[in-house]
Amino acid sequence: MPPDSKGLKDDFSDAASRALESKPQFSPGNMESFSMGDASCRLASPDAFVRAMRRFSKKAEIGGSVNVESDGVKVCKDEILRNSDTGVTAHSVGCGDIKTEDSSENITSLTLGEEKVARVVHGRAMAVKFFPTTELRMVAVGSKYGNVGFWNMDPEKDEGDGMYLYRPHSAPIGGISIQPFNIAKIFTCCYDGFVRMMDVEKERFDLVQASDHAIFSLSQQPHDGSCLYFGEGRGGLNIWDLRVGKSTALWALHEDRINTIDFKPQDFFVFATSSTDGTACIWDLRRMGAKNPKSLQVIEHERAVHSAYFSPSGSCLATTSFDDTICIASGDNFEKNSRVFHNNQTGRWISSFRAIWGWDDSCILIGNTKRAVDVISPMQSKIVMSWQSPCMSAIPSRFDAHPLEVGVLAGATAGGQVYTWTSRR
Repeated sequence: MPPDSKGLKDDFSDAASRALESKPQFSPGNMESFSMGDASCRLASPDAFVRAMRRFSKKAEIGGSVNVESDGVKVCKDEILRNSDTGVTAHSVGCGDIKTEDSSENITSLTLGEEKVARVVHGRAMAVKFFPTTELRMVAVGSKYGNVGFWNMDPEKDEGDGMYLYRPHSAPIGGISIQPFNIAKIFTCCYDGFVRMMDVEKERFDLVQASDHAIFSLSQQPHDGSCLYFGEGRGGLNIWDLRVGKSTALWALHEDRINTIDFKPQDFFVFATSSTDGTACIWDLRRMGAKNPKSLQVIEHERAVHSAYFSPSGSCLATTSFDDTICIASGDNFEKNSRVFHNNQTGRWISSFRAIWGWDDSCILIGNTKRAVDVISPMQSKIVMSWQSPCMSAIPSRFDAHPLEVGVLAGATAGGQVYTWTSRR
């Protein structure tokens, strides 16, 4: 049995077409709001995902930090404390507490088994995101075809096989955002110009914003669910206030599309953008002004920059470029940088590589064209190890390190598979 046989089958595109054909009036491209049932692409009951989310709400022991909605889905508040000198991250979370130090031991002990491989969407995976809780191990995956799939890795009997698939968009998914204090609301953006919110409590997809331009990236300030930040059109950054339902700022930050937006830990006014114009920039919301905003720092590459992510301590920034380098910027003003050569030529059929940080500042993780995962040491500025496994039948290109479980990593492929590494410890 091939290792990617769990989850959706290879002929799933036909099944998805049949499911959508059974709802001839449904089209995510021209509707403001629609039910999760209408958007469901699987023949199994769409209620299984809602049941899984409600099971989480019953398990969570979160005391006074819980907000209970009328439909029974609870949300929890999460507080992250970081020490920029030591790189230690302490999470104080109602849904499960962790404290991480040097993760090098966890990195060397990560394993991948056949039971941790599943096809979650059909077609290329564009984004993968863990739900920020320790009570429910689940990933959300956005695909090239506008689907958003969920993999519940430990489903109960009434929750189906743990695979739930919806089609809220009609074009590639640009980003997914899930806040720890309300995991029942999942935001997605798309190249079709739409930003949608999946509201599990109401069992609906609501339209947040419809733009005339493609939306390539999406982010939120940590622990602030009031605003969305998304990369719109050729280099625009739009700040959308969810409380009033309108844009509060729109800046032209780059000459080409913004691929990622990432906020600095502890200093949530500082954020980094990566762009196809060949630059990654660091900005401060307090100093941008209404017109002609000035960046704090510019990191230049020879070709498109596909990602720029702050380290867990916020003291470093890692950028990934199509010029076959990963730049690690550090220093008080991120003025120092070292470059690591890495083959980032994924071709047209595989999503571009985006290097992410592990659970502290000691390692960077990125896909490898030889069906492997490379581990980069920022201190040594080189690749120190590569993971390979007979369970990997494709190249993982998009990753997410679980924010609350050290040693749990997800990698998504061009075939819609998700590999989940876990620690032996």
